Amino acid sequence: QVQLVESGGGLVQPGGSLRLSCAASGRIISIGRMGWYRQAPGKQRDLVADITSGGTTNYADSVKGRFTISRDNAKNTVYLQMNSLKPEDTAVYYCNAIVSPRYVNYWGQGTQVTVSS
Repeated sequence: QVQLVESGGGLVQPGGSLRLSCAASGRIISIGRMGWYRQAPGKQRDLVADITSGGTTNYADSVKGRFTISRDNAKNTVYLQMNSLKPEDTAVYYCNAIVSPRYVNYWGQGTQVTVSS
């Protein structure tokens, strides 16, 4: 089994920044795509950004130009740098990773990001 642990969430004012981290641990041969999703109360869980093992990135339109996803394969860690945060970014942010050799999809427990003045 693989464990994903998110960190870095918190309360920030609009226009502020946060950097989320997600570290994977366990029996890992390799990690394919890693991504960040978010879910606000009463809403579905949506993709924020993802990144392949080779570094190809994809972003939701709502965060393009503000968020940057990156990863450190040696540390089995994915990051989400969030700048120019808006109240609409408020959500629980979940890390997701596809882990080989079994290509199982894993989720972290989530970290709360609240953007409010």
